[in-house]
Amino acid sequence: MDHSRHVRLSDADLSEVVLEGATVYGPDDEKIGSVSEVSGIGADSQMVIDVGGFLGIGSKPVMVSARDLQFMRDEDGEVHAVTSWTKDQLQDMPEYRS
Repeated sequence: MDHSRHVRLSDADLSEVVLEGATVYGPDDEKIGSVSEVSGIGADSQMVIDVGGFLGIGSKPVMVSARDLQFMRDEDGEVHAVTSWTKDQLQDMPEYRS
């Protein structure tokens, strides 16, 4: 996926309404998870990413800062995130429990 044509979201766009459900891509454009919860608004918000599993079954929730992800909107208007973390690195993080 060529992210160079995608529009990066501003800090004001980083909210639960916009980000929940966004796909998260790793360094090789591999789908590594999706945003399941957002706490806060803007660059200081925290995200819960469900990593691994299939259709939400067997996934592991981990919490990360919005600052660690690059959120953007593609040509179709779909919001997604890009990170330098791999799926394995996220799965090695502590499990988030609400």
